[in-house]
Amino acid sequence: MRDDNRRHPLRHSGEDRQAAKHIPDTPQTRSPTYKLAFSDTDFMCREDLRPVRLQLELLKTELAMDEAQIESTIVLFGGARIPAPENKATARTQTLSDLSKYYDEARRFARMMTELSLKNGGHENVIVTGGGPGVMEAGNRGAAEAGGKSIGLNIVLPHEQAPNQYVTPELCFNFHYFAIRKMHFLMRAKAVCVFPGGFGTLDEMFESLTLIQTGRMEQVPFLLFGKEFWEKIINWDALADAGTISDQDLALFRYVETAEEAMDALANWENVGQKRRSIPGR
Repeated sequence: MRDDNRRHPLRHSGEDRQAAKHIPDTPQTRSPTYKLAFSDTDFMCREDLRPVRLQLELLKTELAMDEAQIESTIVLFGGARIPAPENKATARTQTLSDLSKYYDEARRFARMMTELSLKNGGHENVIVTGGGPGVMEAGNRGAAEAGGKSIGLNIVLPHEQAPNQYVTPELCFNFHYFAIRKMHFLMRAKAVCVFPGGFGTLDEMFESLTLIQTGRMEQVPFLLFGKEFWEKIINWDALADAGTISDQDLALFRYVETAEEAMDALANWENVGQKRRSIPGR
């Protein structure tokens, strides 16, 4: 990240950080209290500093996105455990092996969307994924195959936290806070595409739908890949019949099966073309 906007004659904080590495070794300079506050990781990780860490996670990614001139994104949510078709023999269940077709659809969709984006400068409708394996890898891979950039929003987890090799390096981020990560998924979203997945995918899908349902976010195109999968694990009609959601809420999303169907749905969605609004507070 760059710092090209300094408009004052004062000494740069980075200069002091470097100078502090070459100070005399004394009991005073070895004391934790002597460390520069912004270079003191123990201090930055104190419980009291959580509000600062939240702000930093929001700001670091925001500044990098602005520097890369990312105007809008197409969000891809989906399972980390869904293998590429060439690796489906290693899947631990037959269902995961069968779901590998959605790896290919995510890859093709991301490639097609990125090709379209590049025709208009490459700053709109940039693919963003969670940056990990499975469907996320497929999205970043398709964008790379089209010759475009893509974003990866990783999070530190006991497993599956390493970024996949296809994320654009300068748009590869790592988070501690799930909430800030999910804000960055949606702050520039022009559409949300959800592929089969597990708890993480369900969490992301339902939070996004809740923001749209409650008017906290603009109604953007919302596509669920794999009608059979989604109707098997979620009885949407039962929610409407029970009255816990309205019949109109069932129109917040559409099912698609292929990349071509998704491209057609986005092109013909009634809200496409409206000016993007962000989550309140952006």
